[in-house]
Amino acid sequence: MITWQVAAHGSLLHLDARLSRALVHPDRASELLADLGNVQVAVPVLVLALVHVGRRGRASGTDRWWLPPLAGAVLMALVPVIVVPLKELIARGGTPAVPPGTGYYPSGHTATAMIAYGSATLLLLPWLRMVHARRALVLACALLVACVSFGLVRRGYHWPLDVVASWCLGTVLLASLRLFLGRFRDGPQPK
Repeated sequence: MITWQVAAHGSLLHLDARLSRALVHPDRASELLADLGNVQVAVPVLVLALVHVGRRGRASGTDRWWLPPLAGAVLMALVPVIVVPLKELIARGGTPAVPPGTGYYPSGHTATAMIAYGSATLLLLPWLRMVHARRALVLACALLVACVSFGLVRRGYHWPLDVVASWCLGTVLLASLRLFLGRFRDGPQPK
Protein backbone atom coordinates (compact mmCIF):
# COMPACT_ATOMS: atom_id res chain seq x y z
CA MET A 1 0.00 0.00 0.00
CA ILE A 2 2.84 2.41 0.86
CA THR A 3 4.60 1.73 -2.43
CA TRP A 4 1.37 2.26 -4.35
CA GLN A 5 0.77 5.58 -2.53
CA VAL A 6 4.29 6.78 -3.29
CA ALA A 7 4.22 5.64 -6.92
CA ALA A 8 0.75 7.12 -7.53
CA HIS A 9 1.48 10.32 -5.59
CA GLY A 10 -1.43 9.45 -3.33
CA SER A 11 -2.91 11.34 -0.44
CA LEU A 12 -0.60 9.64 2.06
CA LEU A 13 2.25 11.75 0.65
CA HIS A 14 0.69 14.93 2.09
CA LEU A 15 0.82 13.44 5.58
CA ASP A 16 4.37 12.24 4.86
CA ALA A 17 5.46 15.75 3.85
CA ARG A 18 3.84 17.35 6.92
CA LEU A 19 5.47 14.83 9.23
CA SER A 20 8.82 15.36 7.53
CA ARG A 21 8.59 19.14 7.93
CA ALA A 22 7.83 18.71 11.63
CA LEU A 23 10.72 16.30 12.21
CA VAL A 24 13.53 17.61 9.99
CA HIS A 25 16.19 19.42 11.95
CA PRO A 26 19.61 18.63 10.46
CA ASP A 27 22.27 18.43 13.11
CA ARG A 28 25.42 16.43 13.80
CA ALA A 29 23.65 13.99 16.15
CA SER A 30 21.05 13.01 13.54
CA GLU A 31 23.80 12.57 10.96
CA LEU A 32 25.73 10.25 13.29
CA LEU A 33 22.58 8.21 13.98
CA ALA A 34 21.88 7.92 10.25
CA ASP A 35 25.47 6.76 9.70
CA LEU A 36 24.78 3.66 11.81
CA GLY A 37 22.87 2.43 8.74
CA ASN A 38 25.87 2.77 6.42
CA VAL A 39 27.11 -0.46 4.85
CA GLN A 40 30.57 0.33 6.27
CA VAL A 41 29.16 0.28 9.82
CA ALA A 42 26.30 -2.25 9.80
CA VAL A 43 27.76 -4.99 7.60
CA PRO A 44 30.95 -5.47 9.67
CA VAL A 45 28.73 -6.02 12.73
CA LEU A 46 26.91 -8.75 10.81
CA VAL A 47 30.20 -10.26 9.59
CA LEU A 48 31.45 -10.49 13.19
CA ALA A 49 28.24 -12.27 14.17
CA LEU A 50 28.50 -14.61 11.16
CA VAL A 51 32.07 -15.56 12.05
CA HIS A 52 31.25 -16.00 15.73
CA VAL A 53 28.20 -18.18 15.06
CA GLY A 54 30.11 -20.21 12.47
CA ARG A 55 33.00 -20.84 14.85
CA ARG A 56 30.71 -21.73 17.75
CA GLY A 57 28.65 -24.05 15.58
CA ARG A 58 31.68 -25.79 14.17
CA ALA A 59 33.35 -26.12 17.58
CA SER A 60 30.21 -27.63 19.05
CA GLY A 61 30.12 -30.28 16.34
CA THR A 62 26.81 -29.04 15.00
CA ASP A 63 25.77 -30.57 11.68
CA ARG A 64 25.39 -27.94 8.99
CA TRP A 65 27.08 -25.36 11.25
CA TRP A 66 27.68 -23.25 8.17
CA LEU A 67 23.99 -22.94 7.30
CA PRO A 68 22.96 -20.14 9.73
CA PRO A 69 25.92 -17.87 8.82
CA LEU A 70 25.33 -18.53 5.13
CA ALA A 71 21.62 -17.70 5.49
CA GLY A 72 22.49 -14.41 7.22
CA ALA A 73 24.99 -13.50 4.50
CA VAL A 74 22.54 -14.34 1.71
CA LEU A 75 19.84 -12.23 3.33
CA MET A 76 22.21 -9.26 3.52
CA ALA A 77 23.15 -9.77 -0.13
CA LEU A 78 19.45 -9.68 -1.05
CA VAL A 79 19.01 -6.13 0.29
CA PRO A 80 20.56 -4.30 -2.69
CA VAL A 81 19.03 -6.83 -5.08
CA ILE A 82 15.58 -5.81 -3.82
CA VAL A 83 16.09 -2.17 -2.83
CA VAL A 84 18.01 -0.83 -5.85
CA PRO A 85 15.42 -1.88 -8.48
CA LEU A 86 12.64 -0.46 -6.27
CA LYS A 87 14.52 2.84 -6.00
CA GLU A 88 14.85 3.01 -9.78
CA LEU A 89 11.27 1.92 -10.43
CA ILE A 90 9.68 4.36 -7.97
CA ALA A 91 12.19 7.21 -8.60
CA ARG A 92 11.00 9.21 -5.62
CA GLY A 93 12.62 12.57 -5.04
CA GLY A 94 14.27 13.48 -1.79
CA THR A 95 13.29 15.93 0.92
CA PRO A 96 14.12 19.63 0.57
CA ALA A 97 17.16 18.98 2.83
CA VAL A 98 18.97 16.91 0.17
CA PRO A 99 20.20 17.74 -3.34
CA PRO A 100 17.70 17.22 -6.16
CA GLY A 101 17.54 13.68 -7.42
CA THR A 102 15.58 10.48 -7.23
CA GLY A 103 16.01 7.06 -5.71
CA TYR A 104 15.05 7.75 -2.12
CA TYR A 105 12.32 5.10 -1.78
CA PRO A 106 12.73 2.78 0.03
CA SER A 107 15.50 3.73 2.44
CA GLY A 108 18.55 1.61 1.76
CA HIS A 109 20.17 2.68 5.03
CA THR A 110 17.15 1.54 7.02
CA ALA A 111 16.99 -1.76 5.15
CA THR A 112 20.72 -2.29 5.63
CA ALA A 113 20.52 -1.55 9.36
CA MET A 114 17.46 -3.71 9.87
CA ILE A 115 18.88 -6.73 8.03
CA ALA A 116 22.45 -6.46 9.32
CA TYR A 117 21.56 -5.88 12.98
CA GLY A 118 18.44 -8.08 12.83
CA SER A 119 20.23 -11.01 11.20
CA ALA A 120 23.08 -10.74 13.69
CA THR A 121 20.54 -10.81 16.50
CA LEU A 122 18.65 -13.82 15.13
CA LEU A 123 21.91 -15.72 14.63
CA LEU A 124 23.27 -14.95 18.10
CA LEU A 125 20.08 -15.56 20.10
CA PRO A 126 20.34 -19.38 20.22
CA TRP A 127 23.83 -19.10 21.71
CA LEU A 128 22.71 -16.90 24.59
CA ARG A 129 21.45 -18.91 27.54
CA MET A 130 20.37 -16.15 29.89
CA VAL A 131 17.00 -14.56 29.26
CA HIS A 132 18.38 -11.15 30.26
CA ALA A 133 21.12 -11.38 27.65
CA ARG A 134 18.63 -12.39 24.98
CA ARG A 135 16.32 -9.50 25.85
CA ALA A 136 19.23 -7.06 25.91
CA LEU A 137 20.34 -8.18 22.46
CA VAL A 138 16.85 -7.80 20.97
CA LEU A 139 16.46 -4.41 22.64
CA ALA A 140 19.86 -3.26 21.35
CA CYS A 141 18.92 -4.32 17.81
CA ALA A 142 15.58 -2.51 17.95
CA LEU A 143 17.24 0.58 19.40
CA LEU A 144 19.90 0.64 16.67
CA VAL A 145 17.30 0.40 13.91
CA ALA A 146 15.14 3.06 15.60
CA CYS A 147 18.16 5.38 15.93
CA VAL A 148 19.08 4.94 12.26
CA SER A 149 15.47 5.55 11.22
CA PHE A 150 15.13 8.65 13.39
CA GLY A 151 18.49 9.99 12.22
CA LEU A 152 17.58 9.57 8.55
CA VAL A 153 14.29 11.45 8.93
CA ARG A 154 15.62 14.06 11.37
CA ARG A 155 18.59 14.84 9.13
CA GLY A 156 16.27 15.05 6.13
CA TYR A 157 17.94 12.24 4.19
CA HIS A 158 14.62 10.41 3.82
CA TRP A 159 10.89 10.95 4.01
CA PRO A 160 9.21 9.03 6.85
CA LEU A 161 7.46 6.71 4.36
CA ASP A 162 10.82 5.73 2.87
CA VAL A 163 11.83 4.46 6.29
CA VAL A 164 8.49 2.77 7.02
CA ALA A 165 8.66 0.93 3.70
CA SER A 166 12.08 -0.44 4.65
CA TRP A 167 10.70 -1.52 8.02
CA CYS A 168 8.03 -3.50 6.17
CA LEU A 169 10.58 -5.06 3.83
CA GLY A 170 12.96 -5.82 6.69
CA THR A 171 10.21 -7.43 8.74
CA VAL A 172 9.33 -9.80 5.92
CA LEU A 173 12.98 -10.70 5.29
CA LEU A 174 13.82 -11.21 8.98
CA ALA A 175 10.67 -13.27 9.56
CA SER A 176 11.73 -15.45 6.63
CA LEU A 177 15.21 -15.85 8.14
CA ARG A 178 13.72 -16.75 11.51
CA LEU A 179 11.48 -19.39 9.94
CA PHE A 180 14.38 -20.78 7.93
CA LEU A 181 16.68 -20.95 10.95
CA GLY A 182 13.96 -22.58 13.00
CA ARG A 183 13.56 -25.36 10.44
CA PHE A 184 17.23 -26.12 10.06
CA ARG A 185 18.68 -25.36 13.48
CA ASP A 186 20.69 -28.20 14.94
CA GLY A 187 22.57 -26.04 17.42
CA PRO A 188 21.84 -25.19 21.01
CA GLN A 189 18.31 -24.35 22.04
CA PRO A 190 17.56 -21.63 24.61
CA LYS A 191 16.49 -22.72 28.07
